[in-house]
Amino acid sequence: MEKLLITICGRAGSKGFKNKNLKVFCGKPLVYYTLSAASLFKAARPDVQVDICLNTDSQALADLVAAQYPEVEFLPRGEALGGDTVPKMAVFQDSLARMEQLRGCTYDYVMDLDITSPLRTAKDVQNAFEAKAARPDLDLVFSVTESRRNPCFNMVRDCGDHVEKGIDNATYTARQQAPVFYDVNASIYVFRRDFLANNTTGILWDGKIGVTQMLDTGVLDIDSEEDFLLMEVIAGYLFKTMPDFAAVRDNIRE
Repeated sequence: MEKLLITICGRAGSKGFKNKNLKVFCGKPLVYYTLSAASLFKAARPDVQVDICLNTDSQALADLVAAQYPEVEFLPRGEALGGDTVPKMAVFQDSLARMEQLRGCTYDYVMDLDITSPLRTAKDVQNAFEAKAARPDLDLVFSVTESRRNPCFNMVRDCGDHVEKGIDNATYTARQQAPVFYDVNASIYVFRRDFLANNTTGILWDGKIGVTQMLDTGVLDIDSEEDFLLMEVIAGYLFKTMPDFAAVRDNIRE
């Protein structure tokens, strides 16, 4: 049986949006949406051993998770991993090493689900896992959305006293002619275990990467109160019109 570690990582506080990981989103704790999606995926894949851990320096977040999801392993984050400039890769590696020691096993994959992406479906999680499992040659698969802008066609870069095309040698006259670009939405990452464990640079781009697409309106970067409020509006629409999103909300434990 293949073994998957799902990591949920969150620092205490936030400079851009204070205590964002502790917010209540559409009437339910924000982190519970991620836990609900993870639990739906786990139920759908009994053929995979799935363990879930929370890596945080926030006791309030740990208590919130333990209240309804006691099976999630709490990994208190040390001070060395709590700074603003610490690469998230280091937190993933810390989670992997500690969970393998606690469980006495070696995982095949590590999946990270971001707390501030409440609008992901169980199918999004499964698609990401299956995309990586189907491609042993890939070190990493992460979630993306199709970009609404293209640096070969309708994006510009600042050159001081003027702007120029995002990519200088692009001569396309229609966007359909240009290469496809994606926006990395930071919602789901699925690592090959050894790539993650042996990475020494903290840089994702050192590996061979694949992508899995998600609904482009389902994920925004929550870095401010305005972002959060806008996401709640989008969520209300998705919950009413798309059963897969409503299923994650309805599966939240209370």
